[in-house]
Amino acid sequence: MAPSDRRVRAGVVGVGHMGQYHARVYAELWDVDLVGITDINGDRAREAAAHYDTVAFADHRDLIGRVDVASIAVPTEQHFHVARDLLEGGVNVLIEKPITPTLEEARELFALARRTGCLLHVGHVERFNGAVQELRKIVEGPLLIESRRLGPFVPRVQKDTVVMDLMIHDLDIVLALVDARPRRLTAFGSAVHSDVADVANVQIWFDSGTIATITASRATEEKIRTLAITQPDAYIVLDYLVQDIQIHRRAAQESQPNRESIRYRQASFVEHLFVHKDNPLKLEILHLVGAVRRARSGAPLELAETENLRSLAMALEIERMIRDGRCESAWPGDLPWSARSQ
Repeated sequence: MAPSDRRVRAGVVGVGHMGQYHARVYAELWDVDLVGITDINGDRAREAAAHYDTVAFADHRDLIGRVDVASIAVPTEQHFHVARDLLEGGVNVLIEKPITPTLEEARELFALARRTGCLLHVGHVERFNGAVQELRKIVEGPLLIESRRLGPFVPRVQKDTVVMDLMIHDLDIVLALVDARPRRLTAFGSAVHSDVADVANVQIWFDSGTIATITASRATEEKIRTLAITQPDAYIVLDYLVQDIQIHRRAAQESQPNRESIRYRQASFVEHLFVHKDNPLKLEILHLVGAVRRARSGAPLELAETENLRSLAMALEIERMIRDGRCESAWPGDLPWSARSQ
């Protein structure tokens, strides 16, 4: 493909639950060609290929030389070798979270991306939620952050703990919002429907004094996705599901004379922040496609390595704490970290 050709050729590895969403988005983009898909289940691959008017390949390596970018939506334990093969073949990669089961494998993939000059994007789709993008503009000096990501059990993800399945989204958002290094963690979790933790609660203390409490559950019948932030001038509530932000602010104090003292009445008002609502996965894929085009023009390689490694590192540490029954831990000094302003 000539660099002047703006069309991008895409492929999808794994067309299960998430892979179907990726294939649908690529198929809907007017300047992207969904060249092919692959899945370990041949019948499923052929059925999806027929639905999206593309080609089913027998192996993910068959996409090399045919696509510019590929989404990887296979089970977590297969992420490393699939991504490694594609990166070595010169394919830009969008890999569903968590990037890999270990920090060492994640570091190796980013090193490989730098060597091959390929993009490596991790699918933290909540970063592209319109409400989250607006939230980043208004959060300043948070005192308390309270995150709840609750929902019913889904058997297809029972191999991953609730930390890797759900909580990692909120860890990623919280670490991006707080301009300070974590100091201490507490973590509790228990199995309910699987052999690993299905519910978990984590508290993080930051050097800035910020306290973050994060709860994740896949044993709750009601689906809840909220983030509440208390800061000196406001109380902010974000609902991920409806992409809505409410800002509760304190109005000016008014004095009311009394024979014995002065009583103060505090009024408050609620502001609804306008949020541009769109499909976060579509925005994520558009971001990657745009980066592919910029790279063709010689722009520097865009790798959010530190942000992705720190989210994975904290999720892995929390998993270890729950597994080992270790309720409290200092944040290890050798784990990746970069404050928001760096």
